[in-house]
Amino acid sequence: MADTISNMLPLGTKAPDFKLINTVDDTQKSLNELKGITATLVLFICNHCPFVIHETEQLAQLAKDYISKGINCIAISSNNVEKFPQDGPLLMKQFAIDNGFIFPYLYDQTQEVAKAYTAACTPDFFLFNKDLKLVYAGQLDDSRPGNGLPVTGKDIREAMDALINDTTVNPNQKPSMGCGIKWK
Repeated sequence: MADTISNMLPLGTKAPDFKLINTVDDTQKSLNELKGITATLVLFICNHCPFVIHETEQLAQLAKDYISKGINCIAISSNNVEKFPQDGPLLMKQFAIDNGFIFPYLYDQTQEVAKAYTAACTPDFFLFNKDLKLVYAGQLDDSRPGNGLPVTGKDIREAMDALINDTTVNPNQKPSMGCGIKWK
């Protein structure tokens, strides 16, 4: 597993729009259809990355804890499935079901969405406010596979709570780290 750091898209950036297939229900979905009333968390993940697997339970819990507060989560996989077939749409659907995801898990076949967001790794997190302006681009928390720290979602939760409470999101953000996106 090669450690890759996220690119840290500049705060204030407008969320790039997209239309992608939701592998869970085989429907095409756009950002505008999926965005939350309060905020939208776009996360780039995949099925096989040890960093994603390490955080999967917390990712599912985040959605459950914040959807009633107007924050929607949108997961996207942009990996090259020709080289990594375990990240293909059918297995994405099974991964979402097996892990209790209540959010869409979209397939970015062309990798254009990952490029638009400057996503570099899995997981890579982008939190947008109600106007789809970026307020947080960083890590879930300090936990990594093998470092012994619990997966709490502390950093993302603090940013989401700030939006809910109409306070400023801390601009000091640590980049996410994970496996590099598998480019074509």
